[in-house]
Amino acid sequence: MTSGPQASKSAGIPAGKPVPLLDVNRGNAPLRDEMLAAVAAVLDSGRFLHGPEVHQLEQSLATLCQVDHAIGCASGSDALLLALMALDIGPGDEVIVPSFTFFATASAVSRVGAKVVFADIDPATYNIDPLAIEDAITSATKAIIPVHLFGQCADMDAITKIARRRKLAVIEDACQAIGAA
Repeated sequence: MTSGPQASKSAGIPAGKPVPLLDVNRGNAPLRDEMLAAVAAVLDSGRFLHGPEVHQLEQSLATLCQVDHAIGCASGSDALLLALMALDIGPGDEVIVPSFTFFATASAVSRVGAKVVFADIDPATYNIDPLAIEDAITSATKAIIPVHLFGQCADMDAITKIARRRKLAVIEDACQAIGAA
């Protein structure tokens, strides 16, 4: 299948200026020099692990998220795995995750030996639907992983109520929405 200006001509539609889908650099442009200087400082120090910048990031994230502690991880996948391990989730346990998410959500659950249980999403937000969570809970359910997508939070008030009532852990995956409320 042909795409681009050639496809437009063959379809009888005049070719025009392409419409950009997403300019990922637009948000970075005002901070470019500051970000490059910060990266250069870390490279020059030779301290890529446990350096002062990591500690500063963890403190800033804890403050932003209004929690006592934050732990910097190499990836969201590692963060999910660490949280599941800290909760001692493993074989025989079930973890509810949204049906629409990055594969790492389910992968982390599988890596600890627990069963992945998919719950449907709210079609208006693409975030996990609290009603679907209720329907997915069994006696083996130990945790819920809501994933905040596209800069918007899942319905955490409803999810937290369910979790408290059913005595379940909640692991918020905010990789795409850190600081969103």
